[in-house]
Amino acid sequence: MTLGITDHDGGIRVIRLQRPPVNALDPSLVTALDQALRTAFDEGIGAIVLAGGPKVFSAGLDVPTLLGLDRAAMRSFWRDFLGVAERLARSPVPVAAAIDGHSPAGGAVLALFCDTRIMARSPDPEKPFQIGLNEVQVGLPVPAAIQAALRRQVGPRVAERLLVAGAMVDSATALSIGFVDALCEAGRAEADALDWCRRHLALPRRAMLATRAEARADLAALFDHAQVDIDAATEAWFSDETQATMKALVARLQAGRG
Repeated sequence: MTLGITDHDGGIRVIRLQRPPVNALDPSLVTALDQALRTAFDEGIGAIVLAGGPKVFSAGLDVPTLLGLDRAAMRSFWRDFLGVAERLARSPVPVAAAIDGHSPAGGAVLALFCDTRIMARSPDPEKPFQIGLNEVQVGLPVPAAIQAALRRQVGPRVAERLLVAGAMVDSATALSIGFVDALCEAGRAEADALDWCRRHLALPRRAMLATRAEARADLAALFDHAQVDIDAATEAWFSDETQATMKALVARLQAGRG
C-alpha cells in the first residue's frame, strides 16, 4: 500500500504517504493520493491531515522511474501530479500538511497547496530538516502555478531568489520567511496538525468554510489554465539539458548506494 488512512474523532482524516523509503512520487502514489482526496471529499470528511514519513515527508518525484516513461505517459503523470495540487488548492475543507522531515521538490509542492504547513525541527542540529523547490538543480523549470503559489506564500522577492537558485532552506528559516507556518519537535507534526484541524473545526462551520473559500480563491484560480503548465512541463522533461542532468543525478545516487 502506498497510503495509510486513519480517521479521528471530529471528522478528521489523516492521509499518510507510505511508499518506502522516502515517499518518492511515482504514478501509482500520485493516483492513490488523488483518489484518497476524492473519497474524503465525497464522504464529507471535515478536515484532512496530509502526512509523510519520519525524516522525509516526501523526497519529490521518483526520477529513476519517471525517466523510463515515454512522452504520452509523462504527460499523463504531469496532468495527474498537477491535478493533485489543484485538488488540494480547491479542497472544500481545511488541509494541514504534517512535515516530519525533509520535503524537497514535489514534497514541498504538495505542502504549498495545503492550508497550513507544520514542520518538525530535526533532532540533530547539525543536520536540519530542509524544504524547498530545488527543481532547477535537477534541470527542471518550475511550473507557473507552483511558482505563483510560492510567491503567495513568501512574497515575490524571496520566492524569486529561492526558485532561481533551486534553494533548500532549513525549518527555522522556512518559518522565518513564511514557507511553513509552525515548527514542532520531531515526531510531533501529525499530532500538531490534528490539533490545528480541531481548532478550525471548533469554529462556526459555515462562516469558517465560506471565508476560507474566498481567501483561497486566488490559489484555486492558478489552475484555470493548467493545460499550459502540463504542456510546458512535458516539453521541459524531454529537453536534452533536463534529461542529461537527471540521468547524471540518478547515476550519482546509484553509485552512492553501491
